[in-house]
Amino acid sequence: VQLVESGGGLVQPGGSLRLSCETSGFTGAHRAMGWFRQAPGKEPEGVSCISTDDDGSATYAESVKGRFTISRDRAKNTVYLQMNDLKSEDTAVYFCMAGETACNRNYLPSPVYDFWGQGTQVTVSS
Repeated sequence: VQLVESGGGLVQPGGSLRLSCETSGFTGAHRAMGWFRQAPGKEPEGVSCISTDDDGSATYAESVKGRFTISRDRAKNTVYLQMNDLKSEDTAVYFCMAGETACNRNYLPSPVYDFWGQGTQVTVSS
C-alpha cells in the first residue's frame, strides 16, 4: 500500500493550497481517508476525513472548519484537501491516511488498522 502526498509549500497568511494524496495497493475497501498534521514540538492533530461509503460524509477539526474542504476522486484513488485562508498556526507536516479507523473529528492513524504517507510540508509565513 502506498499513499503519496503532494501540493505542500510556502504560502502567505490568507493564501491557499491544495494537497493531493494518491493511493495505490489497497486490495479491498477501507472505511475512511483523510488528513492529519503535526507541527514541530506538538502532538499529531486530526484535520479532516471522508467516509468511503456511498454517504461520503466529511468531518473537520474545529480549527479548520469553514476554511478547509476535503474531497475524493474514486476513479483516481485520490483524496484532496483544499486549504483556504491559511494561518500561521496551520504550519505543519500534513499526512494522508487511509484504513479502518472511522472518520471522526480527531482523525489519527492506528498502526494496526491504517496506512499513511511520508507527509508534505505546509508553511504559512509572511
